[in-house]
Amino acid sequence: MTKSMTGYGRAVKTIDNFDISVEIKSVNHRYADFSLRVPRHYGFLEEHIRSYLKERISRGKVDISVTVRKSVDDSKEILPNIALAKSYIDAFSRISDEFGIQNDITVTSLTRFSEIFEITHKEDDEDELLSRVLTLTEEAVEGFTAMRVREGEKLAADMLMRNRIIAEELSKIEALAPKAVIEYREKIEARIKELLGDAPIDENRLLTETALYADRLSVTEEIVRLKSHIVEFDRIMAQNEPVGRKLDFLLQEMNREINTIGSKSNDLEITRIVVNIKSELEKIREQIQNIE
Repeated sequence: MTKSMTGYGRAVKTIDNFDISVEIKSVNHRYADFSLRVPRHYGFLEEHIRSYLKERISRGKVDISVTVRKSVDDSKEILPNIALAKSYIDAFSRISDEFGIQNDITVTSLTRFSEIFEITHKEDDEDELLSRVLTLTEEAVEGFTAMRVREGEKLAADMLMRNRIIAEELSKIEALAPKAVIEYREKIEARIKELLGDAPIDENRLLTETALYADRLSVTEEIVRLKSHIVEFDRIMAQNEPVGRKLDFLLQEMNREINTIGSKSNDLEITRIVVNIKSELEKIREQIQNIE
């Protein structure tokens, strides 16, 4: 399955008291490059999210933004200091008994003594929050991956079509190459005879030398290797894994072979076909930069 490196996914949900959103987007990059933003108070989430994404995304510059907000702020908790409150109440009772004063102390009156109350910051359950965020991350990744697959299918179809064009063009070179070598050898023989004029010619030596020279122009081996690369290209494209780097290497080998064919050939029609193949290879190379 060929995936594009361009993708976008977003998931937003309120779970219990948390408003959570996860947004993922990516563009082309030679390697996997993750840029992750999480709220400052929830920095512990970053390592887990990054690890989760690395298992699912192998290539691309990926930006991830996570927001976590509480629907109701329950981060503070007020706890009474019972022992201290009892001390206050006992003290008021003694004063009342000692001086015969009415003891009119109430809970409300005790609130004037702030030290009776302790304000604590309630810690969130990290494991529970992580589970919620990863649930939303999984949902965002599903949308993100679906988009990458759709884009990748379009790129794959285009590259396979161009690979077929290259195969067709190569078959034309394969048909023309033997004739081109023979014609070139005949031209060499005719030119040598013209230069030597009436001088005696060792026909066997002439045939041997021209045959050796013409053999250097043979592109049979390059054609065989390029045909093999074309078959390998289709095989790699059928794999259910990231193939961008494999195709990038294979394309370098395909370019090497067609460049050698072009440098050896003195036939105008073969040269024209070589230019066409190189053009298709360049278009494939541009597309490979977009796939995972």
